[in-house]
This record gives sequence, structure tokens and C-alpha cells, in this order.
Amino acid sequence: MNKEQLIVNGEWLVQQLNNPQVVIIDCRFQLSDSNWGYQQYCESHIPGAYYLDLNRDLSSPVQLHGGRHPLPDVNLLAQKLASIGIVHNETMVIVYDDARFAFAARLWWLLRYLGHEPVALLDGGWKQWQEAGYPITSDIPELRQGKRQRKFLPSPQADWTVDIAALKVRQDLPSTILVDSRDRDRYDGKKEPIDPIAGSIPGAVNSPWKQVSDEQGYLLSIPEQQKLWSAYSQAAEIIVYCGSGVTACVNLFSLQLAGFNNTKLYPGGWSDWCSYL
Repeated sequence: MNKEQLIVNGEWLVQQLNNPQVVIIDCRFQLSDSNWGYQQYCESHIPGAYYLDLNRDLSSPVQLHGGRHPLPDVNLLAQKLASIGIVHNETMVIVYDDARFAFAARLWWLLRYLGHEPVALLDGGWKQWQEAGYPITSDIPELRQGKRQRKFLPSPQADWTVDIAALKVRQDLPSTILVDSRDRDRYDGKKEPIDPIAGSIPGAVNSPWKQVSDEQGYLLSIPEQQKLWSAYSQAAEIIVYCGSGVTACVNLFSLQLAGFNNTKLYPGGWSDWCSYL
């Protein structure tokens, strides 16, 4: 493992496929086709990997407000994590997708939000795992939870998130930086392919989440991550959002690598904000 234990490469992971203390999770997903990720997983995945779905597992049902991907019910997610063998703050969890960490980072953040520290992302994701010729399978692993399996006891970090009311109080504070993680055209309001209204939250700066990695899906170096955020080193807090609290987690991952510990997520994102307009 390298990069402060937050990122692993295929060379390391292939040596851990039979390690009972490591759980691998596939988070492939497409917003345009919610069944696509699971279908791809069933066709082939890293041996031993379980699948967690953005809509069904990593989010709660959509309401009038709260955004397109509200945070999941903590206890339901904890039950799911326990069923695939994750012991709270003990099991090493490795997460991957095929979208430059877009969905894997959501689970990375959620696990740490629940107090589970040993979690890392797979550098290069599924695409680079395949291209390297590492093993793949269509076998679905059995659930690990049995009579002797310990429960996953979540301890949510309540101060890691803000809702719209808290954001309105803080967004104009000079010590607070509000970061919009979406592509520039969406931030500028020039296009909006998903939400009903185009635009961005007043006062937000733009730092697109794709800047964190290269086009092959490899994470940029730590010095490059630090450079992305160097302008905000004096901020008291950095609040990050995107469309619905998913790709914002890629920027939160980058900020963690860069050494920032004063970050918060606005889970509802633009989809929540614009639901009040």
C-alpha cells in the first residue's frame, strides 16, 4: 500500500485476494442506467468482490428535498457491511469502480463517516485491473455473516455534513470555502443534463472532481493533489458539494490526501439546493 494508506494498486491487491482480513467492493454504476453496474458485476469482477449499489445501498429513497442521493440509513448500511464480513475498524476494505473513483469514493467517504478507518481505493479501477491481466471471475461470493460474525457498529461523524440550513448560515463566512465539484459548464449554468434548474450555489468556487485523476483513472501524485487546494490552506472549513453528494466525495478524497482535515460534505448538493428555488 502507498499514498498514506488511502490508495492501493493492482499489484498489491492481487496478493490479497485470499486474505480473509480484506474485503473488496465493486461500486460500478451509471446514472443513466441504474441496473448497468450490477449487470457488469455479474458478468465479471475481481475475485471475491461484493457489489454495493449507489441507489439501493449507498443512498436512501429520494424525497421532495434532500437531493437525488440522500445519505443511506446508517443502520441498514451497517447491516449490509456486516453481512459481507466487514468488522468495524478492523477489516481492510478496498473499493473500486470504472469511473475515476466517482462512485467508489462515495463508499470510501461513507465508511469513514461511520467511523471505519481502514478503507482504500483501487488506483486505476476496474479498467486498469483488466488491462493488467489480473484475475477476474463471474462467481458471486457468499455472504460472510454467520453466528460468529460480529456486527458493524457505526459511529457517524455528525459534524462531517451540513444541510441546507447550515449551509445558508455559513456560505458567506470569509473563513468558509464552498467548493462545487461539478464540471465547469454545469457550475457556470451553461448546461444541466440531470437537475431541473441550471446554475450553482452563490459564493461557490469550482474545482471539477475529474482533476483529481488522469484520463486513465490513476490518481495524481500527492504534491499535485496539494497544488489543487493550495489556495484554500488558510480556510477554517471547506464545504464540498456536487449534484447529489457523490462525485463531491472524490474531491473529499483528494483533500484528505492533500492533508486537509477541515472538510464537510453537503450531501444534497445542487439537486437539493435547486429544489427550493
